[in-house]
Amino acid sequence: MKRPLILVTNDDGVNAPGIVALYQSMCSIGDVIVVAPDKHQSGKSSAITPSEPIRLHLLRKEEGLTIYACSGTPTDCIKMSINQILGRKPDLLVSGINYGPNTAISVIYSGTMGAAFEGCINGIPSIGVSLCTYEPGADFFYASQFTQQLAEQVLSKGLPQGTCLNVNIPNGIINGVRFCHQTDGLWKEEFVKRTDPAGRNYYWLSGYYKNNEPENEHSDEWAVNNGYIAIVPCKIDFTDYDFLNNYKNLNYEL
Repeated sequence: MKRPLILVTNDDGVNAPGIVALYQSMCSIGDVIVVAPDKHQSGKSSAITPSEPIRLHLLRKEEGLTIYACSGTPTDCIKMSINQILGRKPDLLVSGINYGPNTAISVIYSGTMGAAFEGCINGIPSIGVSLCTYEPGADFFYASQFTQQLAEQVLSKGLPQGTCLNVNIPNGIINGVRFCHQTDGLWKEEFVKRTDPAGRNYYWLSGYYKNNEPENEHSDEWAVNNGYIAIVPCKIDFTDYDFLNNYKNLNYEL
């Protein structure tokens, strides 16, 4: 029997420690194609590159593992994989392991999840994985081993059409695994204004996250803050069906 074909990407760059740990663990269960950005691409969400050329560079090719660097975004990486690299649709896409959490509303900004959504759009069972730490030299071993187990489950059981998984793993003692909903919260953006040596103003994005439901034990923020791996099933269909189904009862004059 053929081994599963697993597509791996990230938004931290092709040489980031998280993706190295990830593709090493994926190699134990399938043939792995890595197509990842050649530089840091965090916060790119589902951005694409329509206005300049995209370049691919083959970095490594051996039995069961091929690695490409791509000059585009994480979503570009998936599009290029499907259209230019892969001979068939992969059995699984895994994006990560991201350096830092992608809980709550961060899912819509995340390049890690942008790649997972693109896989989902193309009918590929897709998982985005993040390790909830920014500590230098963080150890991705446990996160990669858990991702391997989850990948085996998804390869065996599949995912519903139009659904991918957003997985956030605490950095430390793990108390268990929880399927959760996305936390209600938002980033309160601020910009720090500075002046360069030429006297021109520039701005650094700053701010903090405001959790609107810190005590909600069904949310992903509560889960990771209490030592649980949080798995949120995410849909690519953004339609508000409650609103749609009740629209006939609303008196809108257009």
